Amino acid sequence: MWQDFAEYILNEVGDEDAQIAEVAVGKFDMIAEVLSSRENITLIKTDINPADESVIKDDITNPDFRIYEGVDMIYSIRPPSELQPHLVNLAQKINCQLIIKPLTNEDLNTPGVKMKLKNFNRASFYILR
Repeated sequence: MWQDFAEYILNEVGDEDAQIAEVAVGKFDMIAEVLSSRENITLIKTDINPADESVIKDDITNPDFRIYEGVDMIYSIRPPSELQPHLVNLAQKINCQLIIKPLTNEDLNTPGVKMKLKNFNRASFYILR
C-alpha cells in the first residue's frame, strides 16, 4: 500500500520539478525516502517535534509560511484529526494540492471543505486541489 501511495505522488509530479512538503512527519519515513530519491523533487519535512536534523520544526497550528513558499504539494500520513483543519488551511493559503492519508476507517476532520476520496491500487487517501 505504501508503494502505491508513493507512486501516486510521483505520477502527480511526473518529470516536472516540484517542491513537496510532508507535514507532521513523525518517525515514518518510507514515503519521504522514495520522494527524496528523485532529482526533480525537493522535499521539505516538518514536525512540531523533529525526530532528526532533516526535519524542520514547525507547528502546523501556527505555521511559519516562509517554510512553505513555493510548495506545490503537501501530504500528511495519519495526522491527528485535530491537525487536519490546519493542513487544509495551510494548503489553501499557499494554493497547493493537499493529500491526507488518515488512519484506516478514520473520518476526516475538515469542516466546510470536501476532500475527495482517492483509491489508487491498494492505497486510499483524500485529496484537495
